[in-house]
Amino acid sequence: MDQQPSKREQLQGVVERLTYHSEETGYTVARLKVPRTKELITIVGNFAEIQPGQTLQLQGDWRDHPKYGAQFQVTQYHETKPATLTGIEKYLGSGLIKGVGPVTAKRIVTHFGLETLEIIEHQIERLSEVPGIAHKRVQMIQQAWAAQRAIKEVMLFLQGHGVSTVYAVKIYKQYGDESIDIVSRNPYQLATDIYGIGFLTADAIARNLGIHPGSEFRYRSGILHVLSEAGEEGHCFLPQPDLADRLVKRLALEDYQPSAEQALELMQKMAQDGELVLHTGEVAEQVICYSPSFYVAEYKLAEKLLLLLHEPLLVDLPRVQRWIDRFVEKTGLQLSEQQRQAVEVAASQRVAILTGGPGCGKTFTTRTIVTLWKAMGKTIVLAAPTGRAAQRLSEMTGQEAKTIHRLLEFDPKEMRFKRDQENPIEADAIIIDEASMLDLFLAHSLLKATPPTAQLLFVGDINQLPSVGPGAVLQDLIHSEQVPVVRLTQVFRQAQQSQIITHAHTINQGRLPKLEPVSGSPESDCLWLAAPKPENGVPAIRDLLTELIPDLGFNVQQDVQVLCPMTRGEIGTRNLNKVLQDLVNPIKYSQPELVRGGMTLRIGDRVIQQVNDYNREVFNGDLGTVSEIDLEEQAVTVQYGDRSVVYDSADLNEINLAWCISIHKSQGGEFPVVILPIYMQHYLLLSRNLIYTGLTRAKQLAIFVGSQQAMAMAVRQVKDHQRFTLLKQRLVHA
Repeated sequence: MDQQPSKREQLQGVVERLTYHSEETGYTVARLKVPRTKELITIVGNFAEIQPGQTLQLQGDWRDHPKYGAQFQVTQYHETKPATLTGIEKYLGSGLIKGVGPVTAKRIVTHFGLETLEIIEHQIERLSEVPGIAHKRVQMIQQAWAAQRAIKEVMLFLQGHGVSTVYAVKIYKQYGDESIDIVSRNPYQLATDIYGIGFLTADAIARNLGIHPGSEFRYRSGILHVLSEAGEEGHCFLPQPDLADRLVKRLALEDYQPSAEQALELMQKMAQDGELVLHTGEVAEQVICYSPSFYVAEYKLAEKLLLLLHEPLLVDLPRVQRWIDRFVEKTGLQLSEQQRQAVEVAASQRVAILTGGPGCGKTFTTRTIVTLWKAMGKTIVLAAPTGRAAQRLSEMTGQEAKTIHRLLEFDPKEMRFKRDQENPIEADAIIIDEASMLDLFLAHSLLKATPPTAQLLFVGDINQLPSVGPGAVLQDLIHSEQVPVVRLTQVFRQAQQSQIITHAHTINQGRLPKLEPVSGSPESDCLWLAAPKPENGVPAIRDLLTELIPDLGFNVQQDVQVLCPMTRGEIGTRNLNKVLQDLVNPIKYSQPELVRGGMTLRIGDRVIQQVNDYNREVFNGDLGTVSEIDLEEQAVTVQYGDRSVVYDSADLNEINLAWCISIHKSQGGEFPVVILPIYMQHYLLLSRNLIYTGLTRAKQLAIFVGSQQAMAMAVRQVKDHQRFTLLKQRLVHA
């Protein structure tokens, strides 16, 4: 092969063949014939439309792929007309234009020669001069040619205004020939319509187009963006003054200072247009602002819960009590007074909550309730927010348990759950485990699909972190005092033998636990490794993984999970994932690896799904293992339990390495060994329920690594960041 430079800005050639092209995302691997080179060149990038025979002017960089060699990574492109008769013939006959195949292309080029493309562009009716091309075929060719020209114009326009090729393809797929008109008029619509383009990207495009920073479009989009950011923090709404303050900060530029008055005025207009809900009344002391979907979900969730609570339920309680007596006598298993109360409440109430910390018997109590309901002849359905939690629920009850998403049967074509009030869950009794993880929208969808004749039991630990999504559903239900609650507080003798459990309760009571220092032969299952500064933390964790943990008989690649309070910093998930990947799953030159957006993926890597992907049926927080990497198609296969899920290049931003994950993302999971780095670097997020949640993820061994000062601060800090939610008030004031 001819010698090629290691870096190159521009390239021009003819597309010889397509190796791979995704219609959905535009991601393409193709082979290019470049003048004065003998070998074909591999090009990789995103193309709205691409066919063999096209002559392309490309911008990008060379990269040296370990398996496939030199590839040209395309960042921008535009099409130029082929200059030779052979090129024109190949271009026309490539399938690019409907109605023109190789035979017809040869006839056209034979007839018109080098003027072929000029004639098609300006005198297309002359194609009827070519033998075998009727008037109807000419019309078909004319329409196809116009469509291709529209695509080129759109791509040139978008790329000329700073839109990357990846986003340009997505925009064209969404809007087609209207792309230029829509983007020119209101680029902020992109943030609403196209996944992956948020307000910040749309704002950059708008500035490139010269749209004034005080435009109404910018304010409206900014308001929705700020509310969306608040939702990611767990809020269901924002008080109007908070929304205005956040918006002014978000819209500020060096040469532009936003107007709070304009923001408040626009909020009123958006409320009139149905784009915003402004609300006040007995449930709220000031004007508060909701995105409409948040308002409907919170209002309807409260309404459905109250309807369910007021639905009569006839139960022979003495008969239930006699069943409990026989159950205890027959099995030889004892129920504490609290556990017995929980079984009676679950049997006699339409909606109930069972809460308690580790070692207090939630599992045994739940299993007993399932046994009772079966004896009563009830059809029982079990579910949990995550796959890991559902699997544990299934193991502890001996009955199938599903994720709530699968229970509700999401339809990716309709983008909604099949199960709702018109098509409810077929069950007499429903148990939802790990209910602290229920966010506003999932809880609303669940209640909407719960039949009015069913019983509903929420099981969860109130002291764990609230859901990753908006709301604090379990807390609000308990604090409303409208739903019967049984709290299990007695720690059983067997559980007291675990320092993980006893220290978790100590932390929950606001006291600093006395942790055994790490040694060669520890006696406790909960240890402390002093590494006072963040720069000490990484080597300390590395030593644990290479020495102590393997010596104790654990498989480092399968059994260990590092949990961090936050993502940034030397001791955050991002940096630790790179360190741990190189330690636990180092590069193997016999196996492929894929680099995408600063992340390197290897076969055997543990990964985490970061968003709900209903098409693939994988959800935020699901953990899997990379089982296959296809470099030619830039695709990655991840194994989630017994399911294989394939991600193409455009969707790899949905997953991230998971050798280290945030404590928030670990909810609902259990791991044989958990390592918890705790540093003052994390002070903004340190709280009692954070480290309590992290510690209770460990089944056999937990090791805290860090500074005593940070540990003490975390135990003292009681409050999770206050979330704006009115579910409790809606239940109380209804």
